[in-house]
Amino acid sequence: MVSTNAGTLGAMTETVNAIIARSKGAEVESAPIVIPDPGANDVVVKIQACGVCHTDVAYRNGDIEDAYPFLLGHEAAGIVERVGSDVTHVAEGDFVVLNWRAVCGECRACKKGEPKYCFDTFNASQAMTLEDGTELTPALGIGAFAEKTLVHEKQCTKVDEREDPAAAGLLGCGVMAGLGAAVNTGEIQLGESVAVFGCGGVGTAAIAGAKLRGAAKIIAVDIDDAKLETACEFGATHTINSKDLSGEGDESEVVAKVRELTDGFGVDVAIDAVGIMPTWSQAFYSRDHAGRLVMVGVPNLTDHIDVPAIDLYGRGGSIRPAWYGDCLPERDFPAYVALHLNGTFPLDKFVTERIGLNDVEKAFETMEQGKVLRSVVEV
Repeated sequence: MVSTNAGTLGAMTETVNAIIARSKGAEVESAPIVIPDPGANDVVVKIQACGVCHTDVAYRNGDIEDAYPFLLGHEAAGIVERVGSDVTHVAEGDFVVLNWRAVCGECRACKKGEPKYCFDTFNASQAMTLEDGTELTPALGIGAFAEKTLVHEKQCTKVDEREDPAAAGLLGCGVMAGLGAAVNTGEIQLGESVAVFGCGGVGTAAIAGAKLRGAAKIIAVDIDDAKLETACEFGATHTINSKDLSGEGDESEVVAKVRELTDGFGVDVAIDAVGIMPTWSQAFYSRDHAGRLVMVGVPNLTDHIDVPAIDLYGRGGSIRPAWYGDCLPERDFPAYVALHLNGTFPLDKFVTERIGLNDVEKAFETMEQGKVLRSVVEV
């Protein structure tokens, strides 16, 4: 359903179908939303596909903020349909992947040459609303479980139009987070050893990234044999099912098995793709001396890291949080689409199932059961 209405001074609004979270913990629902006329630097994007991400569940459950109602969805690809008067970054008809790191170029991080840490990323200049005028909070500033959405022009990254929208959209969050954790944050080098803790969508993307970088040994750690089998399809050379393994810290049986697979030393790069303290500890102690630990799984608000100071000092190396895989969308999205199209990177394999807008709540359940890498809404 798409309807238009010419308002005052020629302004044109549109009413489209979308999926919203109206209150904390309530099931998501389909609702008509109003897309305003784009501001000077805004664009209206016709959504073709949008991945279902854990972050959307976190918004629904109130784990990120309390600014209900939320317009969910953010791993999206589509076609630029209308542009504001001052838009130069994209044009009508462009095939784009949406991103939530539209760097400003002016904040202290950008001026230091670290735009991946931009503190003032761009979003649309005005709000989308329900039909009664209630303002919506779009997930990660995007809101793409909808027939159309309104974003800032720099939230749009143009990519090769030959790409499948369902695959391309996944670069907008989860796949890029894991891939970037390996390539950008972990800086995996040819021949190095890597262990990835947690083999959901993000962890599996990290494994694929490690393979892309030429890691010689890639160890996948999870409690689910099916996930470990999938991890091997994406590049894992060894697997560890940690479900029944005991011990903590340096005495963990998981750590011992990682060392067995690395001549007793541990890995060059350990990636925690879960974000809970047991997996963080396993990753920390599974490193070789001076190894890198990458945190890409997002911890909750109450967890604390607790390791003996002498272990932190004595093992050397580094601990590196990965925000959005430390990516730069304008650099990375087109590059990985190109690598997929030339057969180098298996982006399409992350699409486990294709669903409709009204299947989002069911897809949340499937995701939480660990049955998919990604469900993708096709609009």
